[in-house]
Order: sequence, then structure tokens, then C-alpha cells
Amino acid sequence: MKVAFTTSDNVHVNAHFGWAKKIDLYEVNDQGYNFIETLHFSGDLKEDGNEDKLVPKIEALTGCIIIYVSAIGGSAAARLIRKKITPIKANSEQDKITDILTNLVKQLKGNPPPWLRKALQKENKPFDFEEEEELV
Repeated sequence: MKVAFTTSDNVHVNAHFGWAKKIDLYEVNDQGYNFIETLHFSGDLKEDGNEDKLVPKIEALTGCIIIYVSAIGGSAAARLIRKKITPIKANSEQDKITDILTNLVKQLKGNPPPWLRKALQKENKPFDFEEEEELV
């Protein structure tokens, strides 16, 4: 599964989703985790009410099932959830990305908590052709 982290230093989950200039992506499974890439964002990201700044971030997170943030606005959280990406607020800005990743690997090896099972089900949901509208 692909997991994302908002960060300012590539070590801690210490950036607000809307203001984040960097988002680190990792691939995680029950065997371990691997760094994929750091996504970079620019512009006036701290401008409140500017919903357009969220579009490139949400699009860049396609394929992720979880994003860890230090903070997130309600509108951004709702948009992520609609894209089947679960936002999770870190306990503090001192939470280390590697600690969270190590914990996720342990959870995947054992009995994942309900929120993680739900996120994994979203990722593995088979395509239902009847739900898809026909293009005319």
C-alpha cells in the first residue's frame, strides 16, 4: 500500500496538509517499507480559502490509501476521503515518519486495527462494472 506524510524536514510529520511544500511517499507491506519519492509543491500555500491549492496535492496522491498530517482542514479531509485516501492526524509534530512506518508494518503482520482494515479494503476493492456509468 502507498502511504504519504506531510513534512517540512523529511523526518517528522510536521506540516499542515494545505500548507505542505513536501509530501513523502512510501510503499508499505508486511515485510517492510520503501521510500518512493518526495512530492514538491510551490505557490502561496498558506492562503486560507484557496481551495485550488489542494487540487494538485490530491491528484498527486492518487494510489495512496493513507496520508499522515500534522493538521488538515475539513474541506481537504472530505476531498481526500472521497478519493479513498484516509487522512490521519499525527499525535504531535515530533512524530517520526520511520516510527509510524515501523508500526504500520507490525500492524500489517498481525491483526490490523479496524481503520487500517477499512483502508486496505478500499485499496483492494474489485472493480464493479455495474457501478460504472455507460459513456454515450
